[in-house]
Amino acid sequence: MDAELSALLRSWEWRFVVIAFVGISSSVYINGFTHIRTLRSRSTSRDVIGLVSYWRLLSYLSGLLCIILALLSPVEVLAGQLFFMHMIQHMLLVMCAPPLLLASNPFPILLWGLPEKVRDVVAGLFVGRSLLRKLLRRHAGAGASWIMFVIVYIGWHDPMLYEAALRSKFVHDIEHISFFLVSMLFWWHVTSAAPRVHQKLAYGRRIAYLLVTVPVNMITGVIITFSRQPIYEHYVKIQRPWSLTVMQDQMLGGIIMWIPGSMMIIVAIIVLVVRMMSSEERNSSPRLNQI
Repeated sequence: MDAELSALLRSWEWRFVVIAFVGISSSVYINGFTHIRTLRSRSTSRDVIGLVSYWRLLSYLSGLLCIILALLSPVEVLAGQLFFMHMIQHMLLVMCAPPLLLASNPFPILLWGLPEKVRDVVAGLFVGRSLLRKLLRRHAGAGASWIMFVIVYIGWHDPMLYEAALRSKFVHDIEHISFFLVSMLFWWHVTSAAPRVHQKLAYGRRIAYLLVTVPVNMITGVIITFSRQPIYEHYVKIQRPWSLTVMQDQMLGGIIMWIPGSMMIIVAIIVLVVRMMSSEERNSSPRLNQI
């Protein structure tokens, strides 16, 4: 086996916080999923039945897998050596993990996976006039979430902040946490997952919400791709594997942000368009039957 490939396959990071987060969240979700499925036989509600569809379980576990790949796999190790690997890491944390997690509508399932006393406390944070509910309603609406997402997502690609994240493990962790949190807020409004603190956005508004995000992501990727000089000094000074030059690495990273990153948003738009057309068809069926 090639020495570089061998080193790559061995370069997994076993970070306790990430492993604990993935382990606890997956076990709580599976426990809640199993609990609701046992109750499903007593209910005829389509909402309850749909909540524990196996595709939701697959979606949630796939989202957690994206986090593992981003933060524990060789992607994490190589992100400090190759710019394009860092972009792959960002895509996993921003464009893959959050929508997959939220598409499963995890909040009610996670609640049922918690011990009863803990469940009551957590549920109480999001109901009535609780402080957290007020804060989310006031500061995490669709517009505010979009602005926060753009500022954090694009801001961390500023050369000064980017270099600071590469120099300091602490800053790098803050970068990843902020990426994930603002992305969860951003995709929360797209998926309309619980808890529904705000009024549910109509399909048209959700599509528009995504459409205005495409140019932001695309322009940033294009600027990086066609830059004629290195943007990040860190990658100039470090030795890169696979004989990639600085500019080849930078161009590849820009393309990853530009094309796959934008494609993830476009795929979400297509899904929403299909669901909107399906919803309109269902709503029009009773009228057609009356003609």
